[in-house]
Amino acid sequence: MKQSETQTVYSGIGGYEKIEQIVDTFYGHVEQNPILRPLFPDDFTETRHKQKLFLTQFFGGPRLYEAERGHPMLRRRHLPFPITPSARDAWLSCMHLALVENQIEDPYYTEMMERLTLTANHMMNTPES
Repeated sequence: MKQSETQTVYSGIGGYEKIEQIVDTFYGHVEQNPILRPLFPDDFTETRHKQKLFLTQFFGGPRLYEAERGHPMLRRRHLPFPITPSARDAWLSCMHLALVENQIEDPYYTEMMERLTLTANHMMNTPES
């Protein structure tokens, strides 16, 4: 299902509360992932907050990220971090687990993973060593 004027992914999955659950679950997996863990700060508090704002906006909810932080400029903001194909795959795997564990079902699961995959591909900035 593609976003329509009457139903966004954000509203279809349950709004901000569900985004919070997904992000919290996602970062629980990131903390345990040996490829991703070194890319993140010791304290995930601010990272989780930014991700909640971003995903809310990304999936059709209120433009919270833009209101607080300006234009996302994702690629530019992530350039300092070596995002390899392996890191991209690990990130997508953690997100897949978070969506499944939070019972995101089709058509929302598929649309979310498609959009997140496009974004993750765009974020790669370092070849595999």
